[in-house]
Amino acid sequence: MDWKIELVAIPVTDVDRAKSFYVDQVGFHADHDYQVSETLRFVQLTPPGSACSIVLGTGITTMPPGSQKGVQCVVADAQAARQQLLANGVQASDVDVQPWGSFVTFSDPDGNTWSLQQLPSWAPANSPQP
Repeated sequence: MDWKIELVAIPVTDVDRAKSFYVDQVGFHADHDYQVSETLRFVQLTPPGSACSIVLGTGITTMPPGSQKGVQCVVADAQAARQQLLANGVQASDVDVQPWGSFVTFSDPDGNTWSLQQLPSWAPANSPQP
């Protein structure tokens, strides 16, 4: 039986600011934005090419804003991804080259952190990572 991760909650203080950051600066696709009730707003965003989305909003999670650390996306080119982030006003780390891949990190306005990994040339694209 497959177990596929479909949705990851990202706790934020300002839903509109976070949505703008992820869509306009990082480049995620805005899938849904529903105000279900006064206490529940569901905003689903998907990174380009990803089968997994993120959700942010009100009434979504009890995690404190900024507490989601280390969500990781795989990219074809870490340097190009870094340049795209910088060009869109996102502060991103230098490329950190390790034997298991090249990494770029960044944070959203609330302090939730992300890691972008370029797989090493020897690793198959669908291999599990350590």
